[in-house]
Amino acid sequence: MIIAVDGPTASGKGTIAKALAAHFGLPHLDTGLLYRAVGWQVQDKGGNPDNLQDAMAGCDFAGSLLDEDSLRSEQVGGLASRVSVHPAVRQALYERQRAFALQPGGAVLDGRDIGTVIAPEAVVKLYVTASVQERARRRWLELQGRGIETALAAIERDIAARDARDMGRADAPLHAASDALVIDTTHFSRDQAIEAAIEAVEERLRH
Repeated sequence: MIIAVDGPTASGKGTIAKALAAHFGLPHLDTGLLYRAVGWQVQDKGGNPDNLQDAMAGCDFAGSLLDEDSLRSEQVGGLASRVSVHPAVRQALYERQRAFALQPGGAVLDGRDIGTVIAPEAVVKLYVTASVQERARRRWLELQGRGIETALAAIERDIAARDARDMGRADAPLHAASDALVIDTTHFSRDQAIEAAIEAVEERLRH
């Protein structure tokens, strides 16, 4: 059973995907980390994420890099959004994601094009979203909790810019699959969002 969880940055899709994986006993992959790893590699090598050759050079990375906390920074998130614009980068990471999705027993994957490109045959597709203001507030609180001082307005601008890039790119733009169940978490607590997602998956499995 493949469960695809898509949505914009800071919508809660990662939290929901992890909870679904635990609930249904499935392995989980945060595909955004793959693009963050590429962005991090490009930066580490002094490259330009907007340059195709530099971005492609960043696609060759060890799996252990995905465990690095540095990948979760706001700066690396912005780099990930920029390298993901390149169709060749997306193709380079496609097989890695596809293999994870097709492992025996199934998997839960979260990202921006899981239900539309990586695993269109997924049994359940969720599209998790929330307002830009609420997503910025959540990210600000997360950073505050990690001792990182950042202006809320700056985070809101960054999230809006990422949305524009992700939804406007020519290759695999971010949007809900036609058969996805949309969950708006703007007014949900963490537990309420998880509960809504589990109920949505179980309801889909019953039909």
